[in-house]
Amino acid sequence: MDTEERHGAVESAPARTARDQWGTVAGARERPAVARQPLWVEEPALRRRMPDPVRTAAVRAVLIMSLTIIQAMVAFLAALTGSWLSFPMVLCGVGSTVVATWSVLDVWVTRQVWNQRNGVVSVPSSSARQLRRERRRARRAERAAQRDGARIRRRGTDRRLSRA
Repeated sequence: MDTEERHGAVESAPARTARDQWGTVAGARERPAVARQPLWVEEPALRRRMPDPVRTAAVRAVLIMSLTIIQAMVAFLAALTGSWLSFPMVLCGVGSTVVATWSVLDVWVTRQVWNQRNGVVSVPSSSARQLRRERRRARRAERAAQRDGARIRRRGTDRRLSRA
């Protein structure tokens, strides 16, 4: 079987006559048909994709962190060799550590802001939602009991019992 045949190309006339004559293409041996598996199988993602602003902040943080680690390594090697660049490199390393920490905090803050603005996806079977429903029912029952108690007290003041 040719590459062209595998990809569904039209068979040429000489190949067709050779197949008719010999049962195979130009006398080649027949290979048993093997079930071909795809190269990869798409599986559903286990977690939802990060929102764009959060992903951007995370990529920025990873880049800054990697540059900070490289800079710290260069500062360390410069200090080992006794180079005059070691002191400025250490100062820059301290500054870049502060910036890297800031960038990681930026990822966290961006994630929190995203969740606050766009809300968290709530599943109907969520236990948090069930707890909220129960609390709401309890509050309603408590308010109804207070209203009923207030009505009873008001009625009681109108009709006073004799003190005798």
